[in-house]
Amino acid sequence: MQTAAQALVAFVALIHAYFLVLEMFLWDTPRGRKAFGTTEEFSGASATLAANQGLYNGFMAAGLVWSLIAGDPVAHQAQIFFLSCLIVAGLYGAATVSRKILYVQAAPAAVALALVLSAGRAA
Repeated sequence: MQTAAQALVAFVALIHAYFLVLEMFLWDTPRGRKAFGTTEEFSGASATLAANQGLYNGFMAAGLVWSLIAGDPVAHQAQIFFLSCLIVAGLYGAATVSRKILYVQAAPAAVALALVLSAGRAA
């Protein structure tokens, strides 16, 4: 159970590292516009906001990576904290921006959190 939990935490970290790249560096490119369904005009006007969002995603990824290399009890507590933050942000994004965020951000974080909590009880 512990290995599966750590693997899913790593996967969630990778997802958010990818979001960082999309939002900070590819936002105003055809690939970025396709990923987020934006127009050239919108992506140009909102590039600074997207970069800020990308930075947030980078901090979330960094926190999850830190939780994978830190020792317990910090590792377990950090995983719970960062995954919970991603779930809350994903729920808010799904309610205010796009339901897709529920599946891309909140759901993987929720499954990872469930595994982390289950593995923590089993240990």
